[in-house]
Amino acid sequence: MNAPGPAFAATPPDQVFDWLDAESTRRAQAGLTRRLTPRRPGSDHLDLAGNDYLGLARDKRVASAAAAAALRWGAGATGSRLVSGSTELHAELEHELARFCGTQAALVFSSGFLANLGAVTALSGAESAIVADKHSHASLIEGCRLSRADVAAATHNDPRAVAHALSTRRKRQALVVTDSVFSVDGDLAPLPELSEVCRAHGAALLVDDAHGFGVLGEGGRGAVYEAGLAGEPDVVTTITLCTALGAQGGAVLGPRRVIKHLVDSARIFAFDTGLAPGSAAAALAALRVLKQEPELPGKVLTAAQTLAGGLREAGLRVSTPHAAVVSVLAPDPGAALAWAEACAEHGIRVGCFRPPSVPDGVSRLRLTARADLTESDVDRAVKVISEVAPRA
Repeated sequence: MNAPGPAFAATPPDQVFDWLDAESTRRAQAGLTRRLTPRRPGSDHLDLAGNDYLGLARDKRVASAAAAAALRWGAGATGSRLVSGSTELHAELEHELARFCGTQAALVFSSGFLANLGAVTALSGAESAIVADKHSHASLIEGCRLSRADVAAATHNDPRAVAHALSTRRKRQALVVTDSVFSVDGDLAPLPELSEVCRAHGAALLVDDAHGFGVLGEGGRGAVYEAGLAGEPDVVTTITLCTALGAQGGAVLGPRRVIKHLVDSARIFAFDTGLAPGSAAAALAALRVLKQEPELPGKVLTAAQTLAGGLREAGLRVSTPHAAVVSVLAPDPGAALAWAEACAEHGIRVGCFRPPSVPDGVSRLRLTARADLTESDVDRAVKVISEVAPRA
């Protein structure tokens, strides 16, 4: 028989959460507290914090489609996709996403986070091994934790480390997971090399293309397409509908049998309320805008490179952007927060990334380029960010 556990005295109800106060104090001392800051409509701030890469979130064509769908289909999906939450809009969006990205099929989830959770957990299990890049997005990491698989964390962007983990695994079924463009520094994963490693060791490859879709590849078809892996039988892609398409939701794209398996077995898909019709319509409208205006991704890349170059010339430590994300390193969490607040006071909204949101523990400002940024917008951003930067 198991020995009984320690006996604890009853805690008064008003003291049950006292431990939260100590945690709050610890975070405050480390400069890691966070707060919600509601933004106002029509703000005159230059937004370099959001992920609206193509500038479509407020595009009248996209917003009007969302409004019309809400009036026609209702404000919400009313149920899970398997019950009442699938509309003609969802099917149309899935069909057009698959055709655009060069895959057999697609499945829409209510968020990109849930798309990753659903894909990782449904394509693995107790009899599987997963190898994940150490800098993978939190949604991939959470999927690994929920998967019940043997999970190995591979050195960032190191195909040899992935090969070693696959060659020493104890489970036959294997899945390699990675971002395409990593969300913190905007660096690009070596997808062709990772695919070669996977094939040499009998593993599938799952790529979160949230920050490549709409920016990289022909016409914005994504980093997986650019790497020549779209439509491959052993590759699965996840995307968000809130970055390049400026809407809401996420999707999994890949072989038809993979998508069927997700419909049949992904618990997150089965039990989550479907994406709201208005969001599905907005994403569909934005996708059609992207098809009509294939020059938009190039504008994002130009803006990102110009922004990074200007900040680097100003003496700041800046990442090399492979897509829309530009990272500017800060001395410490407190300095990063003060820097972001100073930028906001001067009309520039920037992202402030601090532990535990950054895998390397280094705080930074995270800037995102958009297709609708003008030269004067970029010049203004460089001027403000460099002038209010923390001094050594």
